[in-house]
Amino acid sequence: MNNTINYKGYVGSVEFSEPDGIFFGKVMGIRALVSYEGETAKELIEDFHGAVDDYLEMCEAEGIEPEKAFKGSFNVRISPELHRDAAVFAAAHQMSLNRFVEYAVSNELALQKG
Repeated sequence: MNNTINYKGYVGSVEFSEPDGIFFGKVMGIRALVSYEGETAKELIEDFHGAVDDYLEMCEAEGIEPEKAFKGSFNVRISPELHRDAAVFAAAHQMSLNRFVEYAVSNELALQKG
């Protein structure tokens, strides 16, 4: 089951509140809080599209650049020992630490997909 939806380059989470009987979510990968909800999957998707459109319109009206989700840059906090081991491995294989992290994440995701 996929718990995300996509629209105009933005990815939204999909969650369900049993007590309230609603689906809800928020746009992932940006600092702004853009949320949406619906009683059915169709309503959730429509509200998600509307929330993204409203966010983009608000940015345009205020003359600000909309945040781009998942720009390809993120901070990772790991133990000093793991940091050292990764840096040594990367250097021994003539690659940057960034390239090694990209390689490791890519390989793990491929394994998880089967």
